[in-house]
Amino acid sequence: MKKLLLICAVVLGFAFNASAQTDTQAEFKFNEEKHDFGKIPQGTPVTTVFEFTNVGKSPLILTEVKPTCGCTVADYTKTPVAPNGKGSIKITYNAAAASAFNKTIVVTSNAKTPTKYLNIVGEVVAKPAVSSR
Repeated sequence: MKKLLLICAVVLGFAFNASAQTDTQAEFKFNEEKHDFGKIPQGTPVTTVFEFTNVGKSPLILTEVKPTCGCTVADYTKTPVAPNGKGSIKITYNAAAASAFNKTIVVTSNAKTPTKYLNIVGEVVAKPAVSSR
């Protein structure tokens, strides 16, 4: 009987400790997680900024912000974001090829949800041909 009580106490202790730990972690709240550029002219890079708030109770640290293709560049808040503080992720897409696009940016951090996926979508339209007379 003593062993059973000891085992229950240990299991409850681990469960309580795990739930207390997740309650104190950092966490994202983005203004938007998908941005639609609409139609953009070919050869004109476009930029958007994803803003977020740390709604957790610990500093939020972005460890990596990685676009899934070479046509997209990311710049982001590199210092820890305090609880209730704000940060941003700036994404620039190089609209070189005329076609629709749907790109993903993988955000890795110390948050309760350690991996977030941001998306940019739109359509690059070809510039009209310039006629020579």
